[in-house]
Amino acid sequence: MNANQKELIKATVPILRTNGNDLITYFYQRMLSNNPELKNIFNMANQASGKQQNALSGAVLAFAENIENPAVLINTLKSIGNKHVSLNIQPEQYDIVGNHLIGSIKEVLGDLATTELIEAWTCAYNELAQIMISIEAEMYQKTNNKKGGWRGWRTFIISKIVKESDEINSFYLKPEDNKEIADFYPGQYISVSTFIPELGHKQPRQYSLSSHSNNDYYRISVKKEISQNTTPDGIVSNALHNKKEGDIIELSAPAGVFFADPKATNPLVLVSGGVGLTPMMSMVETNKNSLQKNQTVWIHSCRNESVHAFKDTIEELNDENEWLTSFVFYETLPESETNAIEGRIDLHQIKEEILIADAKYYICGPAIFIKVQYQSLVALGVNRENILYEEFGPQLLSLN
Repeated sequence: MNANQKELIKATVPILRTNGNDLITYFYQRMLSNNPELKNIFNMANQASGKQQNALSGAVLAFAENIENPAVLINTLKSIGNKHVSLNIQPEQYDIVGNHLIGSIKEVLGDLATTELIEAWTCAYNELAQIMISIEAEMYQKTNNKKGGWRGWRTFIISKIVKESDEINSFYLKPEDNKEIADFYPGQYISVSTFIPELGHKQPRQYSLSSHSNNDYYRISVKKEISQNTTPDGIVSNALHNKKEGDIIELSAPAGVFFADPKATNPLVLVSGGVGLTPMMSMVETNKNSLQKNQTVWIHSCRNESVHAFKDTIEELNDENEWLTSFVFYETLPESETNAIEGRIDLHQIKEEILIADAKYYICGPAIFIKVQYQSLVALGVNRENILYEEFGPQLLSLN
């Protein structure tokens, strides 16, 4: 891009701030109408809720604001790249997106969309697409070259289903071809793709791996999402909860930038809410099997005991191992005796236990939960560089 084109891109920042979401909403309607095959890739629930539109409009705005030096967005781009690789996004699909994005800019801006502005945005998009394609090509190659690795979708069999709580089931997944599977870092996820009859097409979802890495199976622990107020039932989570042992689904290889390095010796402080405990479960199981057994403090919050997945497993680990200390917060305490603390997580209440030298802090749960816990850790003096978080679904938070 030349200097004049960059200035034109920056000049559109005020428009993106005020009308970016309208533009992106129109873009998605245009693209999915003309290329309905992409409904197999896009999360249609996030389309319906507007989360995907908000995430992309935020990303486009960030790119425009940093057009002079897009390298500052590299960590975000790598996170998006991991998601794209887990969905088997191909370079030619960037052409489809680009055509509809530029077309949408022309149609939405009307007379404001001068030839020079369209050329600038076309150049900007092409540069960004090449960055993403390059990032993803490296990821594909790395995954494909890994022992047991693969590219794209692979058929797995549900070998076992375990009820972990009133609303969470664990699914043990083994490859149909009985060949090796790729290892993963604790905290990473896999994508699941399954046909949804009521939609008439497949739908993919990302689920954190909830076990330690092993050569035999992958385990995901899925919450059955029930409609609340304006939120509909979880289409894929309900479909998975209706499946039986022996059914097949398609998986992509493990991916994700939210993980704990099993070779690192840093203490771990894990903060989870609801089904956000799944990547933490992987970290704890991995730590149990490691040589150094890092000091770990796990703080978990959920509505009540009946929805607390892996409760007995964690209590057993906590009682048997000096390296683990766990705290549980229930909004409603059970009538029976419990060690749980009533209410929602208050990190200030247990600051002596969690303020540990050289610790890495991991947060996972709903967006508002992440934001509150992140701000609490910063207020307690924890360096932002030592705080990592996983937001399920489109990336709407930019706390770092």
